[in-house]
Amino acid sequence: MLTSVDPDVIRALGDPLRLRIVTLLARETLCTTHLVEETGAKQTNLSNHLKVLREAGLVETEPCGRFTYYRLRPEVLAGLSEQFAALAASACAAGENKRACP
Repeated sequence: MLTSVDPDVIRALGDPLRLRIVTLLARETLCTTHLVEETGAKQTNLSNHLKVLREAGLVETEPCGRFTYYRLRPEVLAGLSEQFAALAASACAAGENKRACP
């Protein structure tokens, strides 16, 4: 059931820039400099969004010299996908169910 999904994950994916970051990280591991170039966002704004994604468990960091690289945690998205698929299956099965009004 969808109730077991961490609401922070849903909230984190609800922002267009954070969704763009997740989409970029799905293709490759990137540092903040790369993400600034790809999104056009200011570095401070991007850092705040990356913090939200980290706290939600969607991305993890890898220090590399003076840079920090960000990598997507695909298992979190896979789990979310499975929960939405189960919800969709439940909705399909319940399509004919209708509770009578009192």
